[in-house]
Amino acid sequence: MIIGASPAILRTQQFITRIATHDAPVLIEGETGTGKELAARAIHYQSRRRERMFVPVNCGAIPEQLVESELFGHRRGAFTDAKEDSAGLIALANGGTLFLDEIDALPLKGQVALLRFLQDRQYRQVGGKQFLQADVRLIAASNRNLTQLVANGAFRDDLLYRLKLLYLEMPPLRDRAGDATLLARFFMQMGAERFNVAARDFHPDTLTWFERYAWPGNVRELENLVYRELLLGEDGPIAMADAGVREQSERRNSPDRRRVEFDGMSYGEAKARVLADFERRYLLQLVARTGGNVTAAARLAGKERRSFGRLLQKNGIDRELFVS
Repeated sequence: MIIGASPAILRTQQFITRIATHDAPVLIEGETGTGKELAARAIHYQSRRRERMFVPVNCGAIPEQLVESELFGHRRGAFTDAKEDSAGLIALANGGTLFLDEIDALPLKGQVALLRFLQDRQYRQVGGKQFLQADVRLIAASNRNLTQLVANGAFRDDLLYRLKLLYLEMPPLRDRAGDATLLARFFMQMGAERFNVAARDFHPDTLTWFERYAWPGNVRELENLVYRELLLGEDGPIAMADAGVREQSERRNSPDRRRVEFDGMSYGEAKARVLADFERRYLLQLVARTGGNVTAAARLAGKERRSFGRLLQKNGIDRELFVS
């Protein structure tokens, strides 16, 4: 269920309804935490395939050497650990929808195999000799721009064209005026039921901060923040003690407010301010992009995990706010 009343999300919901009526591949792009899987489920359950299975899979979680086996299945003895036959995800989703999240993580060999299936709806299991057929609607999602990846040689252009027959871009929370407050109250009720605790109100200053904050982790970050404050915050309305400080800092991190004010500082002080501003924005983007996975974020930054963790601590960044 996609919660929201902003013009941006209402347009998205209307477009999802239109997409659902056309039985064709869909590509969904958007920042981490914007609700790409929710959109994929909405498309499936509003389509003619709603009575059949919706099969989600995270491409980034499949080892490269097992991609074809996971998607198309394998025959017993096809490789060392193939102790028995496996049907594969394509067969599981037959008649329904296969949702490939983080499609950008699919290795080139897997991209070729997927493209071949999209062309004629036929596939062959690893170690198998017969071609099988499946009626599957494919929905793919990425938090990276696949067009840019194609330009860099990291993604096949012919696969992109096949996937992008229907295209949906999920709006970031910062562009959804009023939805942060609506979502915060929704998550409060959900959290109260989930954790069997009493729901709490939000202090007006906190609600104001919700609408001003840039939300680099989008809806997922908001959800986890509400749950954390519900469980660990003090009694009474939720009034985040550091809201004013964080608002001031994060407004500088917002895409439309990247300028740092120097206020007559010396050269050394101004340089330190710029570097600190860059460091925090850079860390926030990496942690948001990796869904709170510090190891993955450290790898992208080219740093050891321990030193990267110290940088997060130094900048007051809680990776738990970005974990799904």
